[in-house]
Amino acid sequence: MDYKTCPSLPAMFFGEAERFADRPFLWAKRGGNYRSITWREAARQASALSRGLRSLGIQRGDRVALISENRPEWMIADFAIMAAGAITVPAYTTNTVEDHRHILANSGCRAVIVSTAALTHRVMPAADQISDIENIITMEELTEGQLSHAEIHHWDEIVARGNEAPDDVSAEIAKAARDDIACLIYTSGTGGVPKGVMTTHGNIITNCFGARELLKAFGLGDETFLCFLPLSHSYEHTAGLMFPMSIGAQIYFAEGADTLAANMIEARPTIMTAVPRLYETLHQRILRSMERQKGLKVGLFQKTLALGSKRYDDPHSLTLLERIVDQILDFLVRRKMRARFGGRLKAMVSGGAPLSPEIGRFFLALGVNLLQGYGQTEASPVIACNPPGSIKIDTVGPPLADVEVRIAEDGEILTRGELVMKGYWNDPEATQRTVRDGWLHTGDIGEFDADGYLKITDRKRDFIKNSGGDMISPARVEGYLTLEPEIAQVMVYGDRRPYLVAVIVPDAEFLRSFAADTGRDGTGLDKLASDPELIKAIGVAVARVNRHLGPLERVRRFVLATDSFTVANGQMTPTLKIKRHAIRAAYGAALLALYETKATAAG
Repeated sequence: MDYKTCPSLPAMFFGEAERFADRPFLWAKRGGNYRSITWREAARQASALSRGLRSLGIQRGDRVALISENRPEWMIADFAIMAAGAITVPAYTTNTVEDHRHILANSGCRAVIVSTAALTHRVMPAADQISDIENIITMEELTEGQLSHAEIHHWDEIVARGNEAPDDVSAEIAKAARDDIACLIYTSGTGGVPKGVMTTHGNIITNCFGARELLKAFGLGDETFLCFLPLSHSYEHTAGLMFPMSIGAQIYFAEGADTLAANMIEARPTIMTAVPRLYETLHQRILRSMERQKGLKVGLFQKTLALGSKRYDDPHSLTLLERIVDQILDFLVRRKMRARFGGRLKAMVSGGAPLSPEIGRFFLALGVNLLQGYGQTEASPVIACNPPGSIKIDTVGPPLADVEVRIAEDGEILTRGELVMKGYWNDPEATQRTVRDGWLHTGDIGEFDADGYLKITDRKRDFIKNSGGDMISPARVEGYLTLEPEIAQVMVYGDRRPYLVAVIVPDAEFLRSFAADTGRDGTGLDKLASDPELIKAIGVAVARVNRHLGPLERVRRFVLATDSFTVANGQMTPTLKIKRHAIRAAYGAALLALYETKATAAG
């Protein structure tokens, strides 16, 4: 595949499907077991669905919403829409009715493809408010009647209609240009109303090229990916779907967060993308499992971490004896660790949010190649990533191939290249603010080290400026706090205030142990949040962290959250980043009260 001359994503997909034909391509759970769809079958269904969409009146440039869990039909629908010359508008399955209404109205969708009956309860009330929507296509049968103005069709019906139409998909694909919009990816809205990012075929193709150049040191061949993050997010859309497709890889769809560990063993992925929250969870699980061990196993684990960390810092620093011991530990400890991830893992890529360097060093010491990358939806999305064999985990690595990056005078990271979006849909003012003279202004602050590796210090607009005028990075403080076993989630607050305060979510297992030890079994976090003994215990953890922070970074007081930060309660994005504005709205009064009381001071 020539990435430089490939005109469009459908041209790439149908070309690869012809090349790989009857090889397995998409894997999903059916009847309790993973079953595959071949490249040929995926292309056949995408072609038929594309012709079926055009039989409904979908034309070039029309927008079609795609609302579904990760599954083979998601990918097939995406390419069917693009093959018809239309634009895919992915939306999160966790969206509220109002979220869907905004995206459908803002994008001007003419049709919606939705997966399950459960999702239609939020999608259809939103679609019913949009007069432009003429057709709803469901992947599964519905029991509800049709909307007042839109026709409801079943997936199989549209595929059947396409099978009866002339096979002119190749001719339609030939009309596509590299600069045409492939999809409108709506930002996840961490700070407000989501905007539609106009992502072109060329944007994504050049990202696929950069990823291939980065990972070819591994010897890319018959690769297997485990798709876990929502495909409606640009990170997974490109890195977990389009890139695997571009190198002829097999894609397994994980069932969900609860089954991810089992799915990894079943799929045995060679490459996987995830967000820092997943690595933080795995880190805590591994440490807890070691707490239940005794004697030799604990000693071997600690020695593995120590020697692995020393080797990461300086490969030449190990003595001859240490190198021998390290090789033995690779067999005794790291081999078992790799087996947890299926046993074939070449690399796990972390993106979507900053990864704590301590978490990264932990996995690298245990023999898991963890590559931290960096990007934005507006950059389609990957800008930089650590290369295999030369990892500096406290950085996000050098820019990808054909990507320019420079640091503005105020420290903001700017990037330029074919990866930069076409703009925000129907928002020229926001586009002009964000892309100037071809340079995407990321809103992130960073610097290059001596080796040309990019280091992110914080979000430009997420800095806390205290009442003394000092700038503080909340993400840095939050990263240290969530390393403590007692703490699961944190949001730090303190803009225009004399010191930092925080909202803290206790770790679930720690909370269960605390409740059992203090005779409070069966009591939920909503009741325990004001418990003086629990506040004292969390305060000890905060004090431990404060000893290693500068005076301005220390959290002086905190409140305990009455519930975890979740996607369901609107306090996290679907890619598990905290929504600061939503958490501030929920706990604003309690946070402000901390500046008037000394009840929850931390050392």
